[in-house]
Amino acid sequence: MNAPRESEPPAHPLAPLTATEVERAAGLLKPRIGTQAAFCSVALEEPSKASLRAFAPGDNVPRRLRFLGYDHPDPPDGGFDATVDVGTSAVDVRRINAGQAPIGFADVVQAVRITKADAGWQAAMRRRGINDFENVQVDPWPAGGYGHPSIPPGHRAHRAISFLREHKTDNGYARPVQGLIAHVDLTAGRVAHLEDHGVVPLPPEHGRYDAASQPALREATKPLAIEQPEGVGFTVRGNAVEWQNWHFRVTVHPANGLALHQVAYRDGDECRSILHRAALSDMVVPYGDTNPMHRWKHVLDAGEASIGNCVNSLTLGCDCLGEIRYLDHVAVKPDGSARVVENAICIHEEDYGILWKHHDGHGQTTETRRSRRLVVSTFHTVGNYEYGFYWYFYLDGTLQMEVKLTGIVGVSAVADGETRPEFAPLVAPNVASPIHQHLFCFRLDFDLDGGPNSVSEVNVEPLPTGDDNPDGTAFHAFTRALRTELEARRDADTARSRSWKVVNQKRVNRLGTPVGYRLLPGATPKLLARANSQVAERAGFARHNLWVTRYREGQLCAAGDHPNLHPGGAGLPAWSAGDESIEDTDIVLWHTFGLTHLPRPEDWPVMPVEYCGFTLQPVGFFDRNPAITMPPSHQ
Repeated sequence: MNAPRESEPPAHPLAPLTATEVERAAGLLKPRIGTQAAFCSVALEEPSKASLRAFAPGDNVPRRLRFLGYDHPDPPDGGFDATVDVGTSAVDVRRINAGQAPIGFADVVQAVRITKADAGWQAAMRRRGINDFENVQVDPWPAGGYGHPSIPPGHRAHRAISFLREHKTDNGYARPVQGLIAHVDLTAGRVAHLEDHGVVPLPPEHGRYDAASQPALREATKPLAIEQPEGVGFTVRGNAVEWQNWHFRVTVHPANGLALHQVAYRDGDECRSILHRAALSDMVVPYGDTNPMHRWKHVLDAGEASIGNCVNSLTLGCDCLGEIRYLDHVAVKPDGSARVVENAICIHEEDYGILWKHHDGHGQTTETRRSRRLVVSTFHTVGNYEYGFYWYFYLDGTLQMEVKLTGIVGVSAVADGETRPEFAPLVAPNVASPIHQHLFCFRLDFDLDGGPNSVSEVNVEPLPTGDDNPDGTAFHAFTRALRTELEARRDADTARSRSWKVVNQKRVNRLGTPVGYRLLPGATPKLLARANSQVAERAGFARHNLWVTRYREGQLCAAGDHPNLHPGGAGLPAWSAGDESIEDTDIVLWHTFGLTHLPRPEDWPVMPVEYCGFTLQPVGFFDRNPAITMPPSHQ
């Protein structure tokens, strides 16, 4: 799908950024920041809800771009957080005083260069029999909230770990350099401290996963052709998508990744709003191993590493199958020039089995309808891991998010005979992989039939045996309103089939009940680290599966705006601490879900996809099954 010509003004306030806009805005900003500035990310500063509701085609569209970056000020601070209006050329530069600008490409390159040039690191590598550093892979990791006495407050910092590749295209993760951690002070340009916990031999196997390195390949699957001879069933205009009765916009945000905007469903002659915005707000990957190589790791891949900037360029036949429409994404390079990621968003239709069916034995009739779903997806590579985010739109008004996790698990080298399966099971000879979690917090900004909205919790509970329940078989759905922000800090409970329902009390269906949508969580964990731990302070959103807050402009990221090197306490815990009312108002649901990964040999050298996610399902939003009007399915 081609983007508008650069000379054309955006047709909508939520239109994606163009390369021209990014470079013009960066040029306006550069005189206001330091000469050593490195841009980390750029995003459209989305207009307010009120201005979006009031927008009509042809209206003037203010375009404000938000840049985050670091410009080596003296004395050091967290970098710049700046807004540029490309229409008026107005520039507003704010300094970051709590936390730091996110990790950028320039940080990674500098951390690798500093580490490899350090004499102490080189000596430690030689003690391990490594004298040629060209094929040593250095992975800089976020230092998290763990400050080091040798790195002054305000300095940008990484912890760098190393791996040995036999050649450039090798799987470097197969041979971890165990016990060696470089604390890199990016601001000072030096390795401030070198941890060396002792030499462990490198694992013996190469761990290559390319086809040429396998001893034999199985017989290929037979060709599967997906054809739509009459064309696709959806339309894409700019970044606006229509399919069946669904209407929405889609973008990629540097921290929030794949984002949906203005999600609505046409019900008869009315286009009914459901969500104003839905996207990842942040995520955390905490490691449970006590090994010093891993116990400090808890990466905030969205807020710290700008997961949206790590989006892949997708390939037909590999990443996507069928009749595809693609959308590009524009990011910013460290020097302020634009970086265009082609085919970043994939849009296509999938058959999804039976939609509904019934065989009438009395009348000897059968009615069957096949299901189909619209898929909107992206894939992101963050270091050793890949994350796929898939929004599924269904014919019956259901909306689903599925996260697909793959890539290469984190590893340690272990000596012969060393086993610690309770912390890090073996996945290959002399290679152990720590138990860890992947926890995603999605921000669901509801706008059910224009609002205001309320939320309640529904639990299915057994009734006590008694006169009304003599056989002890009765159970019922118990609904409890969540009235304040603190009361709405809730956890999933599969034993009680717990769900949460958002309703609009001012609109009822034909049965006289408020229209609603429910959030159905999966069998999901929450953060396992202790409440007083550093990770719990920095990723407080992961301590509960549900949070509900009043809508407030600018609150998009669950760990706060600048979680990189932030000590914690920001984001959802702070925003909900005031315990404001969430009844009949503009509300936002924050849902944390994920999985606890116990690595296995089958996860090596590349793990098969694991899945997690949630479902949004209409509950009385429609007067009956909205898919009853689907025409009969034919062979």
